[in-house]
Order: sequence, then C-alpha cells, then structure tokens
Amino acid sequence: MKKMIQQCLVVLVLVGGLSTSGNRCLSAAEAKQQTEWKAVAASVVITPEKNMWMAGYAARTKPAEGKVHDLYAKLLILEDARGQKLVMITTDLIGITPALRDPIAAQLERDYQIPASALLMNASHTHCGPELREPKASRRGLGGDRGAEARAYTQGLVRRLVAAIGEALPLLEPAVLKYSYGRAGFSMNRRLPTKDGVINSPHPQGPVDQRVPVLMVERPDSSLMAVLFGYACHNTTLSFYQFCGDYAGYAQEDIEADHPGTVALFMMGCGGDQNPYPRRTLDLAKQHGRALANAVETALEVKQPRVIHGPLGIAMGDVELDFAAPPTKEELLKRKENGNKYEVSHATRLLDQLEERGGIQTRFAFPLQVIQFGKDLTLVAVCGETVVDYSHRFQKELKSGFGAAKDTDPIVWVAGYSNNVFGYLPSLRVLKEGGYEGARAMIYSSYPGPFAESVEQKVAAKVHQLTEQARRAALSD
Repeated sequence: MKKMIQQCLVVLVLVGGLSTSGNRCLSAAEAKQQTEWKAVAASVVITPEKNMWMAGYAARTKPAEGKVHDLYAKLLILEDARGQKLVMITTDLIGITPALRDPIAAQLERDYQIPASALLMNASHTHCGPELREPKASRRGLGGDRGAEARAYTQGLVRRLVAAIGEALPLLEPAVLKYSYGRAGFSMNRRLPTKDGVINSPHPQGPVDQRVPVLMVERPDSSLMAVLFGYACHNTTLSFYQFCGDYAGYAQEDIEADHPGTVALFMMGCGGDQNPYPRRTLDLAKQHGRALANAVETALEVKQPRVIHGPLGIAMGDVELDFAAPPTKEELLKRKENGNKYEVSHATRLLDQLEERGGIQTRFAFPLQVIQFGKDLTLVAVCGETVVDYSHRFQKELKSGFGAAKDTDPIVWVAGYSNNVFGYLPSLRVLKEGGYEGARAMIYSSYPGPFAESVEQKVAAKVHQLTEQARRAALSD
C-alpha cells in the first residue's frame, strides 16, 4: 500500500552525563535536578500524501488542494527517577479519536509496558487538516469512499507514531524541567449575547484565558531540547482548501526556527468558545502564530522559572455523561421532512439508531486524565472541545490545599481537546445560554442533542477524584 504519511526524524543533540565547569562540583540540588528526569522529543510529518477531504467545516464541498506547509505530530517522552514514563503526543489534527488513540495505547502496553493511562494525546484543532473521523468523512464526501480514506489515513498514522515512539525510547537522556508562562492577546470569546440568543461573534466582555503555559525541557548543558506550550483558542484563522497548521503550526515553526535543535509542541487549551481575531487570511494566521511564539519567548526569558520535580503520578478514567431527553420519533420524522440538510442528516442517524436498537442512547463515557509532577505541576487533560469555564474552575479549585504554602502550591495547567475529541463539552453556564457550543453543534454528530445539566458537575467531580489519585501516586514512596 502506498504510504499515507511521511516521517520526519527528530533533529536532536542529546547530551549524556552531567556537564560541569572546570573543577566546579555540582550542588546536591543541581545533581538532583539533572538526574530525576530523562526526556526525548521527536517530530513526525503527518501531511497526507493525497488530497483528502478536510476536517472542520461542514460546508466544505471538495477535497484539499495541496498544502501551505507540513502538518506534524510531536512526541515528548518523560521518565522519572522511578522509571515511570509519560508519552505526550501533540498533533496538527482536528481531534483525537478512539480509532487513533486506542491502538497506540494498546501497542505501548504490549511492546513497552507503558500503561494506557500514561499516554496523553492532544489535537491543535486545525480546520485545515485531514478528516480522519470515518463517519463524518463518509457523510461529507462527495464522490469516492471518503470513509475508507479516513480509515486508511488513521491506520497509517498509528503505525508511524508507534514506530516513532519505539525509535525515541532508547534515546532518553537526562533533562531538567522548568515552567513559566507568557500571554498572547489575539483570542477572544466568540459567544455574543443578543436579544435573539447567543451568536458566534466577537464578545470582548466574555471570559477568556490568554495565558500561555510553557514547559521547558533542558539538557544538562542548559540547551533547550523541547518546549511544550499551550493556548486556549480555536485554531481557526483559516478556512481555505490547503493543509495548514494555522496559527498553532506557525507558532511551532517560529519557535523551532528561533531555537535550532528544539522540538516545539503545541497543546490546545480550553478554547471551545474562543476564536482568533481577526481571521480568515494566511497573513493573519502567521501573525497570530508569531504573537504566540513571542509569548513563549517571553516565558523562556523569565529569570526564575519554577523547576519541576518528580516523581510522576498519573490517573485516568472515564466520566459517564448524560444527554438531555432525546427527540421523539414524531419530532425526528418532522425534522427529516422539514429541516435543513444538517438537521435532516442528524434526524436520519437518530431514526436509524431508534430502529436498530429500539431506543436512542443518552449516556456516554468519555476519558479524563490527570498527570501530577511531584508537588509542582498538575496537568489536567479534558476530553472534547472544552470551553474556557473549565480552565478557570480547575485552576482555582485544584491549586489550593496541596502545597505546604501558597507560594508552593502546584501550577495547574488545563488542556482541552485531549484523548477523545467527540464534540463540544459545555459548562453549565454555556449549556443554559444555548447557542452553538451549548446545543446546535450536536446536529453535526450522532449524539442525541445537548447534554443534561449535570455535565459540568460530573466532569468536575471526576477530575477532583483523579487529581487526588494522581497526587497520592506522586507522593507515595
């Protein structure tokens, strides 16, 4: 079979051993920093070799027409002093699907004894990447078997990523982890209240999270091996027909150009209700990418970044979320007859489910994950297109009561779009307000409709439970 993906091997200069200056002896603290972590980073080109159907906009009418630049998956593998490993994969994709993550997790467990809970996959949510969600590709494609195309791409991507992990693991080398953050101002809340309800439009007074968290991975000689950074904003400056990583792709490109030998990884935050403004031109995507890269550069220049110690504590589990009562058969038949093409398609899928199963499923399980780095950093990976309320809530609730004093409380980093990007994950506020993220977006899925009002409470309760588990694991002997 013709290769679907090309691989770009990592360009790394990995340093073994501890570096000293002259006869200077390392302090105990310095020695600990240089021995408690090992790390390796890698890049894999994941640009389709053919012009597949593109993801992100339901109104698309044709496949891609080439590329602006390559799409990437980036790997960052960490190992603590106990030998426990964490594999983080960031991708220039619309989302992470079970068809992508599950086989990678299974092979990591089988071949490398790395548990599935120690795999974190995150999508940049570029709307200028391939459509890898087989059901959506089948529905949207005009001509050809787009579903089979998406399936083949995903299977090829699994093979490439597993191979890249296998190649990277023997290259783990001593590293020091540090944290700081910057700010970027181009994100804005997009849920504008009007007399006719919430519309998708710039809302300057709406909640945002414009912090840019940055995890620096340094070699013992202080050179930069990798930089993991995040931002809470839809990766949707662009809507054309060429493959492109959008602002997140340009930010990574700029950082790697400014720091040769460094792998830059973008981790999407809780940007479900945030857009980049202004938008719709390639120049603006480049400008937003440069602005984000500048925020990372600012964080790199902080004189006293927080050193991140180990060990790791990892917890992962499913949260069962309820949907509101589904439409009746009569309501669905009416929508199928009188609705627009998206409503007709959604009603047809639910009617098929009703016919096949005798009912419409209203409860689904979705993955949540918490990774604890010693007492210093709590990384929460939330499924779905997470809205910004979750970031604000968890940064407040998870930061208090764990450290010995206020200045030693753990940093809380909340990533959305992780491990299973099934659709929008609204907060209770967004759900009650309605609008696209709260309800309307579900017509593009096979889910019955909006979530039940228990959604935020259930997600929060599960995240708190997993955080307790991860922190206990990190502090256990």
